[in-house]
Amino acid sequence: MTRKLDENGIAEMIVGVIPAETVRELSSERDTIRYAVRGEGMKLQKISLKRESLRRLASDPDGAVKIEYLQKELLAAATQRLEWRYPRPVVHVTAKRAFLAAMITVAR
Repeated sequence: MTRKLDENGIAEMIVGVIPAETVRELSSERDTIRYAVRGEGMKLQKISLKRESLRRLASDPDGAVKIEYLQKELLAAATQRLEWRYPRPVVHVTAKRAFLAAMITVAR
């Protein structure tokens, strides 16, 4: 039970930089905590936080610094992106290069 409270507490700390009247918890699933964002001047609509990553963050000695970094990243994303996820999805460079090469070939 404490672990779940830690995960939710860390999620609230991270999301707490967005004005409270614009954020509401959308769902608290087994693997992910999701928030909906609706606010004037904000492009951001969804926030997704993986519980496993939040657990690692809770036990990390540098967790406070990382949480502060995530808060700054979330604030910057609020006006630029539709969705913000922690951890960020991994984009494989080789797959991206292959896709771009294919697009260049088709364009010719």
